[in-house]
Amino acid sequence: MKKSSVRTFPWRGGSLALGILAILVLLPLLLIFWTSISPGGRLDIGAPLKTIVNNRGLLEVLLNSLGLGVSVIALTTIFALPLAWIMAKTSIGRHRWLDVVLLIPFMTPPYIGSMGWMLFMQSGGYMEQLLPASAAVTPYFFSYWGMVLIMSLHLFPFLYLLLRNSLLQIGGSLEEAAAVHGASFAYKSRKVILPLLLSSYGLGALLIFVKTIAEFGTPATFGRKIGFYVLTSEIHRYIASWPIDFGKATSLASVLLGVCLVMWYIQTLISSRYSYRLVGGKGMRSKSKTSGGLAGLASWGYLVFLLIASIGVPYFSIITASLLKLRGEGLSWGNLTLNHYWELLSPGSPGMHALINSLGLAVAASCIAVILGTWFGLTIGKASSWRQKLTDLFSLLPNTVPGIVLVVGLILFWNARWMPIPLYNTYGMVVLTYVVLFLPYTVQYVKSSYGQLDPALMQAGQVFGGSRIYVFRRILLPLILPGMAAGWMMTFTISNRELVASLLILPPSMQTSATYIFAQFEQGAVPLGMAMAVVSVGITTALLLAIEYLNPDRKRRQR
Repeated sequence: MKKSSVRTFPWRGGSLALGILAILVLLPLLLIFWTSISPGGRLDIGAPLKTIVNNRGLLEVLLNSLGLGVSVIALTTIFALPLAWIMAKTSIGRHRWLDVVLLIPFMTPPYIGSMGWMLFMQSGGYMEQLLPASAAVTPYFFSYWGMVLIMSLHLFPFLYLLLRNSLLQIGGSLEEAAAVHGASFAYKSRKVILPLLLSSYGLGALLIFVKTIAEFGTPATFGRKIGFYVLTSEIHRYIASWPIDFGKATSLASVLLGVCLVMWYIQTLISSRYSYRLVGGKGMRSKSKTSGGLAGLASWGYLVFLLIASIGVPYFSIITASLLKLRGEGLSWGNLTLNHYWELLSPGSPGMHALINSLGLAVAASCIAVILGTWFGLTIGKASSWRQKLTDLFSLLPNTVPGIVLVVGLILFWNARWMPIPLYNTYGMVVLTYVVLFLPYTVQYVKSSYGQLDPALMQAGQVFGGSRIYVFRRILLPLILPGMAAGWMMTFTISNRELVASLLILPPSMQTSATYIFAQFEQGAVPLGMAMAVVSVGITTALLLAIEYLNPDRKRRQR
C-alpha cells in the first residue's frame, strides 16, 4: 500500500525569495559598509571611526546622538512608569478607550508634532498669546531639553504599553504574599514589582534609545533651529546639500548602523536571559485599587497632563495655524478661515499635486509590498529550515536599521555605475524605497495569520483532489486575507507620510505631502503646511480605524 503523499502545503521558490531580499535589503547595507571602509580604494576596517574621531565636529555629532538617546530614555521613564502603574493597578485602567487615545502621540509623525510645539512655544506663539506672562520662560524651551521633551512625548506610549502589560501579568497573589509577610508598599515595589519589570523595562529602554538616535523628523526641524545636530541630520546634510560627501555620509551611516545592531543584540540577550514566567496554570488576578480621593485626583491629573502635553498642545497648534488668516493678528474668531484648505485642495494647486503624488506612491508601494510580503511570509512559514530563518531575518532588517541608513544604501546601490537598470531619480525608485522600508509589516501580518492555520486544512483540500492553485485560492487566501489587508493599509498609511526617504529619493520638482509640509514650514507658509498636516493625519487616522475594524481579533472579542 502506497504511503499518502499529502503533507503540509508546500511553498517553492525559497531560494528566489531569499535572493530577492538579499538584493533589496542586504546588498545596499553591505555597500554602505564597504564604501565606508574603503576610502580612496584602500581597505581600512577602522575608517568610519577614524573619520569621526579625527573630525571634532563629527565626534560632537556622535556624542550628541548618544547623549540624546540616554536623556530621552530618562524622561520617557518618568512619563511612562507612573502612567503604567495607574492604568494597571487602579480602576482608571477600566477605561479602555484611554489606551487608544494614548497611542495618538506615537502614531503622529514626529516632524508634525515638533512643528506643533515650535508654533506653540515660539516668540509671539500661541502660549504667549494665551498667557502673556509666559514670555519670560518660552525662550528656554528652545534648547536641548526642549528637544528631549518633544521626543519623549512622542515615544513614551511605546514604553508605557510594555510596562503596563508586564504589570498586568504580575498577579495580585505575588503582592499579597509579600504583604502577608509584613512587606510595606515600598518594600513590595523594590523586591517584587521592580525586579519583575526589569526585563520589560530593559527591552523598552533599548528600543527607545534606538528609535531616538534613528529619528530624523525632530532633529531636522527643532534640532536645526537650536543648532543641535545628530547623526541622522548630518547624514541628510552630506547627501542633500552641496558639496555632496558620500564618504562622510557612509561613515556616519555605518556607525549609526553599528550602534543600532549592538542595541538589538543586547535586547536579544535580555529577552532570552532575563525573563520570568508570570502566567501559570492556576490563573491570576490583578489587584487594582479604587481611583478615589486625593490619590485618584492626582492620577487623573497626571493622565490629563500627559494627554494635553502629548496631544493637546501639538494638535491645537497645527489646527489653529491651518485656520488663521493672518498670523500677525493672533488668536481671534474673526481671524479664522478655511481658505487655506480650499487653496491646498483646489485642482491643479501644488498642494493637490503633492497629495496626489503621495497617494499614488503609497498605493503603488502598498500593492507591491503586499504581493512580495505575502510570498515571503508564506515562504518563511514556521521558519524551520536555515533558508526560512535567513528569509525571516532579511525581511525584518528594514525594521531593525534606521530608515535613513537604508535609504543611503539604496541610493548607493541603485545609482552605481555598474547598475544596468536606470531606476535612480525616477518614480519607480521612490516606490521601491517605500516597498523596502515597509515590507516587514506585510510579512509579519501574513506570517502571523499563516502560523495560526492548521496544516490539515490544506491537506483536506488536496485529499479531495484540489490543485495547489485551487487550495490557495479557495482555502488559504481567504484565511490570510485579513493579514494581507492590514499589511496593505499599514504600508499605505506610513508611506503616505514618509519624510526622510522622500527628501532624499524624490526626483527634482516632485513633492509629496510630507515634503510639502516640510518645505512650507521652512519657507514661512505655515498655514498651508499645517493644512496639509491636518489632511495627512486625517487620512492616517481613517486608515488606522479601518485596520482596527478589519482586525479579526476585534471581531472575535465582540462575539
